[in-house]
Amino acid sequence: MSTVVDGGPEPVSSEPKSVSAEVSVDRWAGGATTHTTDQVAEEVPVALIYHNVPHVVMLATPANLEDYAVGFTLSEGLVTRPDEIREVAVTLGSEAVDVRITVAWERFTELLHRRRNLTGRTGCGLCGAETAEDAIREVVPVGPGPTVTIEDLHAAIEQLGSLQPINARTGSVHAAAWVVPGQGIQIVREDVGRHNALDKTIGALVRGKTDLSSGYLLITSRASYEMVQKTATVGISFLAALSAPTAFAVRMARKTGVTLVAFARRDRHVVYAHPERLK
Repeated sequence: MSTVVDGGPEPVSSEPKSVSAEVSVDRWAGGATTHTTDQVAEEVPVALIYHNVPHVVMLATPANLEDYAVGFTLSEGLVTRPDEIREVAVTLGSEAVDVRITVAWERFTELLHRRRNLTGRTGCGLCGAETAEDAIREVVPVGPGPTVTIEDLHAAIEQLGSLQPINARTGSVHAAAWVVPGQGIQIVREDVGRHNALDKTIGALVRGKTDLSSGYLLITSRASYEMVQKTATVGISFLAALSAPTAFAVRMARKTGVTLVAFARRDRHVVYAHPERLK
């Protein structure tokens, strides 16, 4: 296996699985039925295994799984720094994927006390947490982060739709994008699960040694509590969502200093927390 965060070789991986499948359908429109085909998104069980100890099984799109492993490990607070993630290896089976992760030994011993070993459904947020303490973690307030203009935000919203190839085929996956003010969208990751898409983007940023204070996140889903929690945990100070927030998410954003924008559409948005970063 190979290191993932120090500029060394790429993690071990097999040939990628398809992210969509063609299926036969009967399409009804205008009073007539046509037998044709459609593209639907794939989802597979992805087992995250730390030091050969199963931690959780999530349903996810089988793409960018090295990014996912790194992002999940950081955003769930299983480690506190990227360099505590030592190795990631992906093994693709016929119906499932194993992702084996090695972390600093002291983090692994802590992780053993937080073992989930449960299945995370595609749309789950806090699923798998065994206690309220596991689910609602204390998060250090974020730093100042970037200033974002309204024009920049809405340009990124306009740009995002053209950068979602899986969704263009299937119409059923979420996206999370990393945006740098003045430069537009730099990274996009897609997944059937909104949390997975966010973790994949966070992982891609960390693996690329990106300065997490230099940009902000734009997500296609709602801004639920755990989306804000993941954002704040890795120190990103600005999260914009195309859909609605929850009250729990708003309270979390205000507490941790995250600017939270929701209902971010082509011609409107609503700021729910820390508007000072949006000019």
